[in-house]
Amino acid sequence: MQVVMPTVEADVAFGLGRSNLANAEVRSRVVKALDAVGMSEYLQRPVQTLSGGQKQRVAIAGALAEACKVLLLDELTTFLDESDQIGVIKSVQNLLDVSGDVTALWVTHRLEELEYADGAVYMEDGKVVMHGDAASMSASLDSPDAFERNHTENVSMVSLKFQDSNGVLDQGHQTSSPVRRDVVNRSLSAAKFLENDEMDLEGGKLEKERDKTIRGNKLPKIQNQALISGLAYCISSCSMILVNKFVLSSYDFNAGISLMVYQNFISVIIVSILSSLGLISTEPLTWRLIKVWLPVNFIFVGMLVTSMFSLRYINVAMVTVLKNVTNVITAVGEMYLFMKHHDSRVWAALFLMIVSAVSGGITDLQFHAVGYAWQIINCFLTASYSLTLRRVMDTAKQVTKSGNLGEFSMVLLNNTLSLPLGILLIFVFKEFDYLCTTPLLRMPDFWLVMTLSGFLGLAISFTSMWFLHQTGATTYSLVGSLNKIPLSVAGIVIFKVPTSLQNSASILFGLLAGVFFARAKMRERSQS
Repeated sequence: MQVVMPTVEADVAFGLGRSNLANAEVRSRVVKALDAVGMSEYLQRPVQTLSGGQKQRVAIAGALAEACKVLLLDELTTFLDESDQIGVIKSVQNLLDVSGDVTALWVTHRLEELEYADGAVYMEDGKVVMHGDAASMSASLDSPDAFERNHTENVSMVSLKFQDSNGVLDQGHQTSSPVRRDVVNRSLSAAKFLENDEMDLEGGKLEKERDKTIRGNKLPKIQNQALISGLAYCISSCSMILVNKFVLSSYDFNAGISLMVYQNFISVIIVSILSSLGLISTEPLTWRLIKVWLPVNFIFVGMLVTSMFSLRYINVAMVTVLKNVTNVITAVGEMYLFMKHHDSRVWAALFLMIVSAVSGGITDLQFHAVGYAWQIINCFLTASYSLTLRRVMDTAKQVTKSGNLGEFSMVLLNNTLSLPLGILLIFVFKEFDYLCTTPLLRMPDFWLVMTLSGFLGLAISFTSMWFLHQTGATTYSLVGSLNKIPLSVAGIVIFKVPTSLQNSASILFGLLAGVFFARAKMRERSQS
């Protein structure tokens, strides 16, 4: 689903242009459709100011304005944050409850979305594996003996007839158009059933004509994946920062950009190998996609470079506390760019983060103005990356062959595009001359540590996606905040950082403020 017009009203009315309706009728349909999805107050809002979830609701309203009776919703919540995911799902649910004559067929791999469906169908290799009501399906798929298939090689749309509200399905034959779909862990087709109504999706010409390049994960079944993925994420995240600090400080390696380029090169090699082996799926790097993604990549490179520069001068504990400033900048950006309002608890947590960052800097016995300056720049770039990514993502997905852009594709895209820019920066910052003279490059153990840092950088991408899929955005956010505590302690102990009671208290205060912020965001999401 895509939005194409500059304002919400114009986009919803776009499809009615061929209906030869009076202006008053068009206006009435637009208002009713937006009201049905909870977007009536956004009538004159520019589309570019909407969040991803709001854009999805506008797209649904456009379909409703044309009086459609069936909504085919394919991976509607992909790349949305948790509040937007819930907003979109509840909008569709409310629409179906009040309309009485609209059916939604929802294709998703998110098991937690089953609770909003009346029934579900599990498909694999173009065949229905099982079907039933939402409760029994959820229990079956979440059991130890559940289907833990990580790859669907050729999933076809199956003609379904919705007969009644008891979740009885009449399975028709497979359609002639295969839908090749990249599915992570589970593939579910969740459907809203009509009362006393019968509809043949194939007869209604609702088959989805879209081919996707498929590669999936062939991983063995693992018990307690949430716990294991969480530990893997925490270990890789902590290890990456500590290893980078070790390379830059303990080895006194004065070429942070070169380290970044080497790490990104390793990531590109590994992801390319895994993709060629069919273990993961990646999008081809077309020129159209590169042009769309370049602004994001410039910020991405700046974010990595400034992180390397700041880590060289500042201890790990203070870096983690100062990174909280990123949350403050992001929240302000969301408010002005996406009209997103935060509750008082979130702002209180953000205020505590600022206080801890200021007090930590004042009491830092190893205060280095250059390092702090680089870290503040890094906070602005990191927040800019997050905010810009939201704007560019929808456009980027439109220019891909599959209409999607997964985590592995983003890793490959970001790291590949960063290589030429990174090499240019090596010459701009005169690191090339340093590399030609430093004896470190003749030490095998140094290359071993550098290579390890490259593997850890990629490991963060893999484990964060794994952990996020196994738990959810709220748990992921909270664990990420709690993970800063052992990271800070390890940074102080391993690198023997001199500290005072005041500085230690400021660091602890900042870390707790981060946990408080994660909790406040969880509460905000649940209320939304």
